[in-house]
This record gives sequence, C-alpha cells and structure tokens, in this order.
Amino acid sequence: MSNIPFVTRRRFMIATGSAVATLGIQSAWGQGRLRIDPGEFQPMPIAIPNFVGGAPTDDDVGAGITGVITNNLKRSGLFAPIDQNAFIEQIKNPDQPPTFASWKQINAQALVTGRATRQSDGRLKAEFRLWDVGSGQQLTGQQYVTSPEYWRRIAHIISDQIYERLTGEKGYFDSRVVFIDESGPSQRRIKRLALMDQDGANVRYLTKGADLVITPRFSPSTQEITYMEFGQDEPRVYLFNLETGQREIVGNFPGMSFAPRFSPDGQRIIMSLQEGGNANLFVMDLRSKSTTRLTDTPAIDTAPSYSPDGSQICFESDRGGKPQIYVMPAAGGQAQRISFGDGTYSTPVWSPRGDYIAFTKQGDSQFAIGIMKTDGSGERILTSGFHNEGPTFAPNGRVLMFFRDPGGNSGPSLFTVDVNGRNEQRVPTPGYASDPAWSPLLS
Repeated sequence: MSNIPFVTRRRFMIATGSAVATLGIQSAWGQGRLRIDPGEFQPMPIAIPNFVGGAPTDDDVGAGITGVITNNLKRSGLFAPIDQNAFIEQIKNPDQPPTFASWKQINAQALVTGRATRQSDGRLKAEFRLWDVGSGQQLTGQQYVTSPEYWRRIAHIISDQIYERLTGEKGYFDSRVVFIDESGPSQRRIKRLALMDQDGANVRYLTKGADLVITPRFSPSTQEITYMEFGQDEPRVYLFNLETGQREIVGNFPGMSFAPRFSPDGQRIIMSLQEGGNANLFVMDLRSKSTTRLTDTPAIDTAPSYSPDGSQICFESDRGGKPQIYVMPAAGGQAQRISFGDGTYSTPVWSPRGDYIAFTKQGDSQFAIGIMKTDGSGERILTSGFHNEGPTFAPNGRVLMFFRDPGGNSGPSLFTVDVNGRNEQRVPTPGYASDPAWSPLLS
C-alpha cells in the first residue's frame, strides 16, 4: 500500500502544509516553444543535473527527484535528456546562473537545476529553475516545502511545469492510472482493481481479487472511479472514492458488458443496458439514481463516452450491420455515423481536448488503436497488433494508453503511444495488466 495522496494538487498542498514560491522572474523563451511536427520532429536536448543536497540523505532524494523528472520527459518523446557523463559544468549552487557556454557545447537547449534539502522541522524543501541555454534566461522557477515521503509527487509536478513552459501545453505527469492487475494462469486469472502513478510507480490495490472486476473509469472532475464487479454471476457497478477509500454500489445491471462512464461534471454516468437481444443507452443521475433512456433501437448500442463539454456522446452500435462509431447529442436524438473504414470499430473515447475520438479497430486478424476527428475525418492508425484494446487519453490529450494481449500462456500489458503514432512504450506494472483508465491532472 502506498502513502502517496490521491488528492488534487491544491488539496495535497493544504493537507501536507506545503509551501510554494516562485523563484526569479520568468522571461521569454528565446528559441521559441517546442514545435511538434509529426513529419520532421526531433526531441529537444535537455540537461538535468542531479538536484543538489545539503547532506548525503538529501543527495539521495535529489537524485531520485532528478531521475523521475528525467524519466517523465524522456518517456513523453518530446525531450532527449543528455547523459550526465557528458556534462562539463557541475552545478554546485543552483542559485547562481550556470555557465551557459558549457551547456551550449554539449548541445543542450534547455537546462534544469535544482536543490532538495531537509528543513529543521523535518520537511523537504525542493526547488528548481528552468533555463533557456540559448538566451541565458531563466524561464521559470519554483520551490516547494512538503513532507519527505511526497518527493515523487513533487517530481511529477516539476515535470509538468517544465513540459508546459517548453511546449505551451499542460503536462500529464501528476496523474494516476487505474487498471486491472491480472495474475495466475489464463484459465484461472485473478483480477484486482489497482491504481498507480502514470509512470507505473506506487501501485496500490483497491480490491482483493475475490471477485472478477473489469473496465474501471475515472471521473473527470473528482477522484472517483466506477468499475464492474461480478460477485455472484451478477454484474454490479460500484463507485469508489480514492480520497476516502469508501465505495458504494450504484446498482445491479444484468447483461452489462462495460462499466459506465462519467459526465464531465461527474454528476451523471452513462451506460448501456441489455434488454432481450438488444442494448440501449441510459444516463443515471448519481444523486437521485434516476435513469433516462437515450436510445431505443433493435440494435446493440454500447460503450458511450461524453465529449469534454458534455454536449455530445460517441458510442458503438451495430445498427448499420456491424459495429461502427456514432455521435449524437448528449440528451438523445439523431445519431450520425462517423466511421466508414474497413473492419469494425469499438471502445470509442473522446479526447479531453475535444479534438479526437480514439477507438479500437478490428480487421484482417489485427486489432488497431486509432484516432479520428469528431466528424469522422482524418482517421489515423497509431499502432496495430494481434490484440490491442481499450484506449484511454492522458489528461492533456497528447498520449494514449491501451493494453495488448499476445494470447497463449502470456497475459496483457499496458502501452502508451502519442497521437502522432510515435514513441510507443511499455508501461511497467507488477504483473499482467489490462483496462487502463487515465485520471485527470491533479492540479
């Protein structure tokens, strides 16, 4: 079990007595922000020396913070951290401007310097500065004072600030992923609901594995998740509050195959309920538990997902003969088909940016993860393999996570890929893992 707080950044700072201060004056980014061109893009070389400490134990924490920041930026695919063995200057005092000529010589475009020290009251003080090597100007800088056990959380927050300052977009490192941890032989697989940092660290198990659990979903507005549990061959939907550890049952839903998804305000859930040979979409108010029917067709309508402004939903339906993706108003009404490629489309999910819908596409014995614009144009396959499924967007909409199951005696693993189809990477987990769902940014 992890002691990392599963709360928003504001609540985290208040709860831990954390202090934040800005270091220096922010100035213009001399070389222009990082431009992400799918055709010609090259990651930005960035130097990240170990954070300076005041004692050997501080040095260890400083090196740990540096390692997390380095790993975050490298895994994003947008940055190329320079090997520390190539550094000419050794940063001794982060308060002093670096010798920029030394960093230009190793082709660094940006430089991160920092310090991690234990205060007299036992708390950890972590501070950083981001420098534009070309202009010799400080771009941003902040310091944090918090409990020492939260050093990793601070590293993610600093990573987000660096990412945002250099790209002009929100980061996604201070976020969580809920997923299904799988263990045991394929015929008797134990599935537990689990939670981890987006980089695979600090895994926390939320259920014990006595009952089958599938398809967890994060609330866009709170630290709550929904998931399905099959206790006595009867699917039940639960709400789990990550801050309190409390769960409540939403209801029993025979024939349900996916857990519901939240509305953008977190006040409602949308789901597919089976009646006879067909399935239709319903929305439930979480306070009153009242439900409203949205579709009424002889087809199978399933896997609904809200647009980030809550005005529309996308969903999967076989009303045209085979599973395809449709879009309709969130209150119900005329549905428009937006997928027209070969094969079948399933598990659609709307990007938090509102610009894309991700999906699983099946055809020619391949399962592909792709995206398309919300009108169906610009379809792009990001990755393809034997069995890829279950895409979920990072909170900034730039990266997707999904799971891949090679079959046989093996089991599924989690992967990430960016929206340009670049930088596919495996996400480390303790065992097999499936059904990921990315949290919103905790700020």
